[in-house]
Amino acid sequence: DEGRAQRCGQVLLNAPIQLSQITDGYADASVDLLPGLLLKRGQTSMVDAKKLEKAEARLKAKQDKRMERDSLKSSGPLVLEEASASQAASKKETRMESSGKNKSYDVRIENFDVSFGERVLLAGADLNLAFGRRYGLVGRNGLGKTTLLKMIASRSLRIPSHISILHVEQEVAGDETPALQSVLECDTMRESLLREERDLTAKINAGRGEGTEGARLSDIYAKLEEIEADKAPARASVILAGLGFNVKMQQQTTKEFSGGWRMRLALARALFARLPFSSILTSVPLSLPSEPTNMLDVRAILWLETYLQTWQSTILVVSHDRNFLNAVATDIIHLHSQRLDTYRGDFENFMKIKEERLKNQQREYEAQQQYREHIQVFIDRFRYNANRASQVQSKLKLLEKLPELKPVDKESEVIMKFPDGFEKFSPPILQLDEVDFCYDPSHYIFRSLSVSADLESRICVVGENGAGKSTMLKILMGELAPVRGIRHAHRNLKIGYFSQHHVDQLDLNISAVELLARKFPGKTEEEYRHHLGSYGVSGELAVRPVASLSGGQKSRVAFAQMTMSCPNFYILDEPTNHLDMETIEALAKALNKFRGGLILVSHDERFIRLVCQELWVCENATVTRIEGGFDQYRDILKEQFRKEGFL
Repeated sequence: DEGRAQRCGQVLLNAPIQLSQITDGYADASVDLLPGLLLKRGQTSMVDAKKLEKAEARLKAKQDKRMERDSLKSSGPLVLEEASASQAASKKETRMESSGKNKSYDVRIENFDVSFGERVLLAGADLNLAFGRRYGLVGRNGLGKTTLLKMIASRSLRIPSHISILHVEQEVAGDETPALQSVLECDTMRESLLREERDLTAKINAGRGEGTEGARLSDIYAKLEEIEADKAPARASVILAGLGFNVKMQQQTTKEFSGGWRMRLALARALFARLPFSSILTSVPLSLPSEPTNMLDVRAILWLETYLQTWQSTILVVSHDRNFLNAVATDIIHLHSQRLDTYRGDFENFMKIKEERLKNQQREYEAQQQYREHIQVFIDRFRYNANRASQVQSKLKLLEKLPELKPVDKESEVIMKFPDGFEKFSPPILQLDEVDFCYDPSHYIFRSLSVSADLESRICVVGENGAGKSTMLKILMGELAPVRGIRHAHRNLKIGYFSQHHVDQLDLNISAVELLARKFPGKTEEEYRHHLGSYGVSGELAVRPVASLSGGQKSRVAFAQMTMSCPNFYILDEPTNHLDMETIEALAKALNKFRGGLILVSHDERFIRLVCQELWVCENATVTRIEGGFDQYRDILKEQFRKEGFL
């Protein structure tokens, strides 16, 4: 054995070597003794010391450069790309605008481009909005729907000056103005007439009149009567009540409301601005907020659907709520492949027509390809035949004249998967028993609340905003402790929580890959990328700053972060907010395949029907199970509307 070891260039030891005892005697820890110990006596190392030194220097320089880049990235201010729009000039439109002859309230924006930084979102697109129709703008996350609304609202794209645009994007500023008055003030004509009437009346009462005030007051009263100014407070109050503001809240100042409620106020102002502006402006075209249903509960959405069906002017709304679009939209605008396609009818009709269009487009493309191949075979066969030269030339010209048809651009399928490699365990899993809870002893959120869930549960919680849905979820998770009663959770329970304010939990200055690496260290970049890819965050999206992603893409990053630790029970608070329809469908499929338990809060009717088997209604300081599911709940709300006179 010893001879074989020597022939192979190995050293056979007579006894074990304790390296730790040998190296303990060396003060210089940087000295590497191991290579020397493994060399035979008299044997020298074959490693080129100078080359090794250079390689180590290059490696150290590379590491220093990476550390410097990372520190600059984290310490420097984040510079986000900006959106821009350009449009081909139209002499005809310019002449009509300058002459004042353009009285149409139709909006025609032709041959325009929209970019976000270096990314082209729309190229050579056309947008036509006929007055009085309600348009739903749909498309995948990150394609530029919200950006397009912003470009229209800022008039970066040419809109006739006589058309007003109400873009509900910013929440109402918080000040001392009562909510009801804040809505009334957006009717600038009414406010102006009332202000002038007060000034003239005060002037007459003070004896400073010039004799013409009476005639002017008569004109003012006639105009106030014409615009039905006396009915304005009642109409504003109905709108606010429909959006969830009770009588007391309508008198509260705007600074007392949270951001979500101020967004509702902004929506109420836009809805109230529908005024018969006599000869100045027949009506106000309206652009609703991007995804207006995100900030509303089921009750407010049902009211809004009914209210908008009577709307007389133009609406352009971004929404991923299929039921909302089916109830409200008269036309669907589909943003895809850097262009806009318009379809008549609601969303279901759009899906049918689009499918038929794509089939026809593919059939035409395939037929033309066969025809091209047939002609090409003739050309290739007789290309060098002098007798057929004229026919070959004719066929070549025919090929050149054929329109170039493109194959159907198939959108990639969205797939989501919730890891469920865990052992099942028996109930009770999660329950609340006779729980009382309050933030303020004078106002209890819950009294004697008793609910339970297990690994088979598919529960949806609905109720008005402020009824305590999110509070109950936090009690279930153990983040809030009951004032009285017991929360029981199985020792093996592992909860994954998705907050409706999930963006606040993301570090926007770093990429999605870095986000996961910081929260769950110890894996390779490929593993983080693979996990993100399971939620549609792949390629360049995974390494861009999270702040530059769209709302839906940020939600996908939040899902990836939530599922990284493989929970066996999910509590989801408004998970469909900002997600496009394809991702909502994929989320529903993933949750149906998931082997663990689920409790979610949602306002998306279709999503609730796809996923949930139980419906809990949060109201009157308790939770009630609705046996008839969402249909029964919808009927209850409609009956409430009729009784309260909100419709």
